[in-house]
Amino acid sequence: MESLLTITWDAGRGLDLGFFTLRYYSLLFAGGFVLGYLIMRRIFEREGIPEAKLDTLLTYVVIATVLGARLGHVFFYQWDYYSQHLAEIPKVWEGGLASHGAAIGIIIAIIIYCRRVLHKPVLWMLDRLVITVALAGCLIRLGNFANSEIYGQMANAQWETVFTNPVRERIMAVYGRYLEGIEFRETDRKEVADSLIHPIYEVELQFAQGVQKDVAQKLVSRRISPYLAGLSKENTNFLIPPQELNWQIDQAGVAVVEGLGIPRRPTQLYEALAYLLIFFILARLYLLAPVRLRHGLLFGLFLILVFGFRFFIEFYKENQVSAEQGDLLNIGQKLSIPLVVLGIFFSLRKLNNPENE
Repeated sequence: MESLLTITWDAGRGLDLGFFTLRYYSLLFAGGFVLGYLIMRRIFEREGIPEAKLDTLLTYVVIATVLGARLGHVFFYQWDYYSQHLAEIPKVWEGGLASHGAAIGIIIAIIIYCRRVLHKPVLWMLDRLVITVALAGCLIRLGNFANSEIYGQMANAQWETVFTNPVRERIMAVYGRYLEGIEFRETDRKEVADSLIHPIYEVELQFAQGVQKDVAQKLVSRRISPYLAGLSKENTNFLIPPQELNWQIDQAGVAVVEGLGIPRRPTQLYEALAYLLIFFILARLYLLAPVRLRHGLLFGLFLILVFGFRFFIEFYKENQVSAEQGDLLNIGQKLSIPLVVLGIFFSLRKLNNPENE
């Protein structure tokens, strides 16, 4: 099946401002808190709650989200590694956040917040907070797309993406002292390999001044080509060349290598759209007075919809850690099941007992 739309995602991880690089992921992550704060302010005004308590809520949620997401990744996904590298656990900026850990952290924080600050039922607060969490989840998945991470499996889908930036980053990290830059240009040709339709790219390797032609030739043929071929353990399944590596290098120190782009499902965008829809559903239900009286109903629906979709979409995503290889269900799916069950419990409990608590 030939795809209708192939996106080449070749953007870097942020905007280079000269003195500082503004990371797309960080910007969208922070945007989730900003929009969440504005929405919760309207909710607090509607409920007649002092805005001072909202500022405290923001502090609780920010700390719980970052801490819970980080510890969730450490313990759920890579404890075998971090148990031997404890000093790296606080390095959040290097990546590694788990949404299931964030969910647990937020629930614990709201329990503490309601007892110490708000003096209202925990489910009352969770019913309102999950509206903003769904929107934040949408922005975070857009950030994952910008970062070329947590992507889908290889497929000839109707909507697919070729992520080229991870290849560039890895090659530049190892051989950056020889290269000034790497550019990817999609051609109008395609090739079928392993039952997949691959768009063909011209990969332009721009060598730095002073690098001799024979040195550049050796680097391309012996060192750099495995990264483009998907043969490197650090960088597999991004770009592979045709059966014969076609390349040339000109006098200006530019080598042009032809490679096949690997089409992937942009599952980050699927999740972002799903969470945006869930946000609108929860927001609409909140505005219905009878629903507001059922403590725990919106919270339960949030768990069912978000983690139910998460369970489903994981079938189309690449495994995040090697420990998941060969398992019927990956770690994300196993963690989603109890949260969906919990959501069903709260939803059915309040549907059968809708009186105000």
